[in-house]
Amino acid sequence: MDFPILSDPKKSVATAYGVLDPGEGVANRWTFYIGKDGKVLRIDKEIHTRTAGADVAAALAELGVARAP
Repeated sequence: MDFPILSDPKKSVATAYGVLDPGEGVANRWTFYIGKDGKVLRIDKEIHTRTAGADVAAALAELGVARAP
């Protein structure tokens, strides 16, 4: 992947985005697609580990994000 992926060991971003499960203390596995302008373009709450790569590629194509050369 040629874009940043977030690591959030202090869970501050998970808390800010409302994905932290307070009972479990872990973040839900949601994918946020954020534009260059910082706006959230899409939230995918249905993550499937077997197809995650293809799902991300398809979502990026649908959002009009150009493929890396």
